[in-house]
Amino acid sequence: MIKQVTDLRLFKQKALQWAAAFDAACYLDSNNFNDPYSKFDTLIAAGVKDYIVANIGSAFKQLENFRAKNPGWLTGFFSYDLKNEVENLSSSNPDHLTFPDLCFFAPQYLILINGEQVEITADNPQAIFESIEQQIPITSPANNIDLQSRFSKEDYIATVNKIKGHISRGDIYVTNFCQEFFAAGAQIDPLATFLQLNLVSPTPFGTFFKWHDKYILCASPERFLAKRGSKLISQPIKGTAKRGNTKQEDEAIKQQLRNHAKELQENVMIVDLVRNDLTHSAKPGTVKTEELFGIYTFNQVHQMISTVVCELQDGITAVEAIRNTFPMGSMTGAPKINSMRLMEQYERSKRGVYSGAIGYFSPDNDFDFNVVIRTLLYNSAEKYLSFHVGSAITYHADAENEYEECLLKAKAILEVLGQLPA
Repeated sequence: MIKQVTDLRLFKQKALQWAAAFDAACYLDSNNFNDPYSKFDTLIAAGVKDYIVANIGSAFKQLENFRAKNPGWLTGFFSYDLKNEVENLSSSNPDHLTFPDLCFFAPQYLILINGEQVEITADNPQAIFESIEQQIPITSPANNIDLQSRFSKEDYIATVNKIKGHISRGDIYVTNFCQEFFAAGAQIDPLATFLQLNLVSPTPFGTFFKWHDKYILCASPERFLAKRGSKLISQPIKGTAKRGNTKQEDEAIKQQLRNHAKELQENVMIVDLVRNDLTHSAKPGTVKTEELFGIYTFNQVHQMISTVVCELQDGITAVEAIRNTFPMGSMTGAPKINSMRLMEQYERSKRGVYSGAIGYFSPDNDFDFNVVIRTLLYNSAEKYLSFHVGSAITYHADAENEYEECLLKAKAILEVLGQLPA
């Protein structure tokens, strides 16, 4: 069934409220960013026809089998720690969230929004539409969280300088070093908090994901990997700058980012890594960089984004293509395995879903997955709230500047948690 709606923002909120009442829900919102690779403006999946929850060992193989049984729409996530299944790696840092390593479900109900057109797939779509229309919009959260960090600023700076020692010795060239902010005993309304986050920081890969008592509230600007027909697309982000207070200042900051040697260096190193990852799935000679050092503006920050594409090799499945590039280079470093191993040594908490990927498989066997950054993770049963932020450490990195970049990336999350003036 297809309906026209006039107040799209209100309908999307009501539809998400309706979906969030189920044990499983996924809301993917492009927030009207003009993306040539998106299939829809918004997807809302609710209820479970079938599902898979898997941990490290044979998770990708289990997903392959599950996908064969469920060739329609699937939504779900991959945790970063699936790296241990892809490579000879391990994770021993504390995990207070206890999310599974992989979780996908085939939804009972699916809503796709394009422009003002709403398409509902269900046994009784009219009843679903009426249920959504009857929702009473909830108000903004009044969060006041006792937030703590795994690193003091001094600890963080000392650790970055140790990592730079590895770069000087040639162990790695660039890495993504992450720190966790957390609150134990935290009580939030996940839905209201996400709605506020999506308002404060609208991004092309805004996501609300619920799996029973576990919630992912995501304001990611980054695409990990998409498949469109026989084409694979990856869009790594490396390079971040604050927004200006005036249009002139904003333009000057963008120009500085475009010409910043360290930011260009880290971007091109990750582009090279992504190109290499894609060769495992690509027809020979088809890997190319469609755009290098593109500057894109979001509410909180400017970002440098590059686009790398290839033609998918015959016989490589959608799940294999994801496994062959996982985890994404922008969240690891180069060389990839050395960087991941070192970060396990220097980070103080398990990344879990953070720097993993959330997205969907569609009935035509395309897919689209984001990079889980700028994201709140919440275990409502344990009342544990967490978010990580990271930045790229290179030879030229200044530890204090990297710490400030982490806080800049966390700005929207800190605001919705009541840690900053709105």
